[in-house]
Amino acid sequence: MIRSDNIRMFDAIARTYDTLNHTLSLGIDKRWRARGIAFLRPFSPEHILDIATGTGDLAIAMHKALHPAHITGVDLSEGMMEIGRRKAVVCGCSAQITFERQDCLSLTYADNSFDAVTAAFGVRNFEHIERGIAEMYRVLRPGGHLMILELSHPRRFPVKQLYELYSKTIIPSVGRLLSGENTAYWYLPASIRAVPQGEAMAEILRRQGFGNVDVRTFTFGICSLYTGEKTN
Repeated sequence: MIRSDNIRMFDAIARTYDTLNHTLSLGIDKRWRARGIAFLRPFSPEHILDIATGTGDLAIAMHKALHPAHITGVDLSEGMMEIGRRKAVVCGCSAQITFERQDCLSLTYADNSFDAVTAAFGVRNFEHIERGIAEMYRVLRPGGHLMILELSHPRRFPVKQLYELYSKTIIPSVGRLLSGENTAYWYLPASIRAVPQGEAMAEILRRQGFGNVDVRTFTFGICSLYTGEKTN
């Protein structure tokens, strides 16, 4: 679960969220999602749960690339999901993608319900990451796969220093300019610094039962892909 003030924040920026994401990432976020989807392709998941789905970018991209029977997108922000519902109607996939308000730390779905569980750039908003990962494991069927995309901090010079400058100055300024919201894009860099990264995140997945855990990074370490399997 994320704090109520953060839910209000996401509701407030819902209308400009997609534009801001694509602008601030220079459009590279679409490539990151494609890499995550490529991981899932060999497994042909039919029923997918997209955690912290937001405006549904990943859910819609998975529908187009993987053609599963159904995708369930869950989030606490109704404002964000309403944008997602409209996008699903426009792309003609509203029957295959549904959006539901759920607390990601206490999902209402039965054990072993989904072939794949995904999350793109939302895990850092969990109030308790281990509990959120435990819920992902619980609702995933044995043999099912987890795919998490999350922003991370580059570690090598000079990308690390350039990214620090970008995240502390450009992101808040452009975010405030385009969204009119003073808090959200100060929150983003802080949330990236706070989330476990690399091997620390991989160890959380293992502690919650995931096997075949793997970590990959893209774009000089700005984005990380975490994958795992429910092996029993």
